[in-house]
Amino acid sequence: MTSNIPLSANKPRLVVVGNGMVGHHFVEQIIAQGGHETFHITVFGEEPHLAYDRVHLSEYFTGKGAADLAMTDGTLYDDNGVRYFTNSLVTEIDREAKTLLLQNGDSLPYDKLVLATGSYPFVPPIPGHKRDNTFVYRTLEDLDAIRDCAKKVTRGTVVGGGLLGLEAANALKNLGLETSVVEFAPRLMPVQLDEKGGSVLKGMIEALGVKVYTDTATQEIVDGETAFHRMNFADGTHLETDLILFSAGIRPQDALAKQSGLEMGERGGITINNQCQTSDADIYSIGECALWNNRIFGLVAPGYTMAKAAAGHLMGDAGLSFTGADMSTKLKLLGCDVGSVGDAHGTSQGCKVFVYQDELSQSYRKMVVSEDGKKLLGAVLVGDNSYYDTLLQYYLNAIDLPEQAQSLILPAMDGAPAALGVDALPATASICSCHNVSKQDISDAVCGGALSVGDVKGVTKAGTGCGGCAALLKKVVDNELLALGVEVSTDICEHFAYTRQDLYNIIKIGKIKSFDELLEKHGKGHGCEICKPAVGSILASVWNEYVLKKEHIILQDTNDRFLGNMQKDGTYSIVPRIPGGEITPEKLIVLGEVAKEYKLYTKITGGQRIDLFGATLPQLPEIWGKLVAAGFETGQAYGKSLRTVKSCVGSTWCRYGVNDSMTMAVDLENRYKGLRSPHKIKFAVSGCTRECAEAQSKDIGVIATEGGWNLYVCGNGGMKPRHGDLFATDLDDETLIKYIDRVLMFYTKTADRLQRTSVWMDGLEGGLEYLKEVVIEDKLGMCDELDAAMNYVVDTFQCEWKTTLEDPEALKTFRQFVNYDGVDDNVVFVEERDQIRPATEKEKLELIAKVG
Repeated sequence: MTSNIPLSANKPRLVVVGNGMVGHHFVEQIIAQGGHETFHITVFGEEPHLAYDRVHLSEYFTGKGAADLAMTDGTLYDDNGVRYFTNSLVTEIDREAKTLLLQNGDSLPYDKLVLATGSYPFVPPIPGHKRDNTFVYRTLEDLDAIRDCAKKVTRGTVVGGGLLGLEAANALKNLGLETSVVEFAPRLMPVQLDEKGGSVLKGMIEALGVKVYTDTATQEIVDGETAFHRMNFADGTHLETDLILFSAGIRPQDALAKQSGLEMGERGGITINNQCQTSDADIYSIGECALWNNRIFGLVAPGYTMAKAAAGHLMGDAGLSFTGADMSTKLKLLGCDVGSVGDAHGTSQGCKVFVYQDELSQSYRKMVVSEDGKKLLGAVLVGDNSYYDTLLQYYLNAIDLPEQAQSLILPAMDGAPAALGVDALPATASICSCHNVSKQDISDAVCGGALSVGDVKGVTKAGTGCGGCAALLKKVVDNELLALGVEVSTDICEHFAYTRQDLYNIIKIGKIKSFDELLEKHGKGHGCEICKPAVGSILASVWNEYVLKKEHIILQDTNDRFLGNMQKDGTYSIVPRIPGGEITPEKLIVLGEVAKEYKLYTKITGGQRIDLFGATLPQLPEIWGKLVAAGFETGQAYGKSLRTVKSCVGSTWCRYGVNDSMTMAVDLENRYKGLRSPHKIKFAVSGCTRECAEAQSKDIGVIATEGGWNLYVCGNGGMKPRHGDLFATDLDDETLIKYIDRVLMFYTKTADRLQRTSVWMDGLEGGLEYLKEVVIEDKLGMCDELDAAMNYVVDTFQCEWKTTLEDPEALKTFRQFVNYDGVDDNVVFVEERDQIRPATEKEKLELIAKVG
């Protein structure tokens, strides 16, 4: 890829060597500051592509192509007179003559030179590291080679358990390989996490089926007996694997600078000052190849700050400089939240530490505070990053901690300090570290006419790097808009300028049946993790179509995609529907036979159903084939839908019962079992006011009275239990069902994504009384529409597992590995109380030792 812009003789020549993310950002910055008018700019890139998003490189394995990751198609360069050359390697710098020599023999003069050569992956000099089927994880070409190899093998191993190593492990897992991680240090992510945090992360990753070896040194790689490679470890153990991916860190790509005699660091890196100038004032260095104050910064955000400082200095702006960077990080690795802020290891003199750990939910949080307890010095988060934004702002802005500062990492409780509001942040607070965007920058953008998050992104670039600041960015934008008296946007995301309710109406009225059609007609871009599942839920609510249709499956999360709840060890649970908890002996026997045949853990739930745990992905169709043949239907425990209708035996058996709660429970469950809703829904029916079914703690609760049925709505259990509100009393069967129909359809039509019925009703202006007016008095004139919508859902019900079993294409989804028919060796069970349960890591090692 080469541009054909002619060279202008009357401008000084500015040459940029390197067209990665930082090199490209420099070009953007120099153009934004008018540098294309001052300089004739030429860019050389070693790769065949123009700059692409290396931060999201793993998404190349989940459906994104090179075009999706591209940061430019050359238009920006062409429009501003920037010449660019890909596949072009600069091999020498002649500083005296001020010329560059290219690998193809061409030479080029320069007046000012910017080195953005980045870094290269470090491959430990292990004997055998150059064998076939060994790779690094850096470029699109690397990923193409890994993917090609993965089609032919079954096992992959990553050498390195840092940030990049775990990203690489996720890539191998996405390719369907049995995945292992080997880390030389005693813990994963040794730079960011302390010992306990690394241990918790290890447990979480192992629960996902990835084997983790820490404190393990590889001595050599030789031919394997059962796989392509055998990795022999220093402790005498070994690991057999087909593919090895080295991700053991990076080294600065500084050979070009070293050849030219520029000042270098003792351990590599091109020495720079605060203006990013090297020891030669006409040569600048930015990004991972640059050494500032004896430090290499391996994140994109500091590189962007360097790019801005170098561009500013070239344009005569003395106010821009690089004086170091915060290396705090917030990531999701293999689906696990990890956050690290400041002095995560607690090395500051006199510092104090608060720690919170919840082994049940696999959450670990640590705060490092100053000796007087007033300032936050660092933090570690594993398992839940919802605390990260608040902690980061306390750290970056040296805000005084509240009394009882430890409550900032504890679960919410009465009297605890609220999360740090945006009003408390100073104007200098950093909101987006990738692009060094402050709260004041966002305020200036809003005052300048950027009246939405999308507009602010366009002006400031905030939120367009790693994306970790998205939630905080929206809060700051909304706060600034409110301060100006501007109505705050309620758009569901940047791709759709509508609320969820707007999209519901658009889909229904426009008879839209797919996400792509909705995006084409009413959206922009490619969609995101917010709008895709939301639209998937709406499509299911309105049209009640099969969720594994080709146009719908891309919108589903793991549970919906495989029609089962994934458990901690990567297996799935089988939850057939048992309406009202009533089951025949014949069906009960079938469940017992299936559980016995497949050796499944069996439990009766609080919702009066039977859960069977421990099924592997390929077993799901086999098991459901037997259950469907016996008359069972999917219980949709995996979906945002009706889960259960809990019941007592009512007047049929109980001497206190005043109405037939069993029949009503069965009828209600069969009526609403096909409804897809914004969140899961639970019912209960009690046969008298003794309330044995606990109906008042459910989304829909029904209690029998002498005069009929009392209806309670919008209660819930869970983390924040709430009693339902009494909606209507002494209802007959027909009226009861009519009111439930209308409440559920009004909720489905108007609630936000993932909003429980209790939160939804509390958010209605007028609350319960308004809901009564809508449902009972038809205040909005829409009861006929709500009735018809629910009747459509009832009439179009299908058992999703029955449909799946009849669809050969859908059944292809249920393969453990795309290129291997064997079982997953990571799934190991032990026996407890005469049933299986997932083995702990310690128990797995003991079993291996016994076998070996």
